Amino acid sequence: MRALSAIYRRELGSYLTTPTAYVFIAVFLFASGAFTFEIGDFFGQGRADLGAFFAAQPWLLMVFLPALAMRLWAEERKAGTDELLLTLPATVWTLTLGKYLAAWTLAAIAVALTAPLWITVNLLGHPDNGAIAAAYLVTLLMAGGYVAIGVALSALTSAQVVAFVLAVLVCFLLTALGAPSTLALARSLGPDLSDLLAAISILAHYESAQRGVLDLRALIFFASLIWLFLSAAVLAVEAKRGG
Repeated sequence: MRALSAIYRRELGSYLTTPTAYVFIAVFLFASGAFTFEIGDFFGQGRADLGAFFAAQPWLLMVFLPALAMRLWAEERKAGTDELLLTLPATVWTLTLGKYLAAWTLAAIAVALTAPLWITVNLLGHPDNGAIAAAYLVTLLMAGGYVAIGVALSALTSAQVVAFVLAVLVCFLLTALGAPSTLALARSLGPDLSDLLAAISILAHYESAQRGVLDLRALIFFASLIWLFLSAAVLAVEAKRGG
């Protein structure tokens, strides 16, 4: 736990002592507001809810969070500090988890700073606050999944841009598989294929959260997604060290 705390504080500090964190948060908040009020036509819908906001989150986070995570291992390898880091009295799992939690914390701060939108809908009407809270919780878990994907791809290369592009591609595929058009096409080819795509899609599991339903299957899916990609990151780092 001491090593995990040290890595976590080191990585979080490296975010907060550079413009990276502040630019990320500012651009994310601007994009979330634009999608909610302009593209989502918040005021034109005539109802007080955050449906437009939550509908945009998978598509925004799948781009923003790989950009946040791309440096975690890639930068260490490019700077040559990964070998020094791996000599510390800590397992690769501990190092990876500390890096991951730092990036996820920053993502959680960014999502939490959208709370004024929640306050706004309460001033304009009487939304289902329990449903909104459930949607926020699943949004944080989804963000954790995207960060884990970014960490895994960062562990594969020393080029941050390559890590970012690959992570966005993987995030997009896992998200778009649950899009209505994709599922409709898969359904025409066979119901089993449609069910399979829905089972592995981020968007399909997130849809229940958009309706304010806290689905146990979605919680298990996102927890499994995080574990799977963090495990892949650990294996990638250990393979690089062994090589």
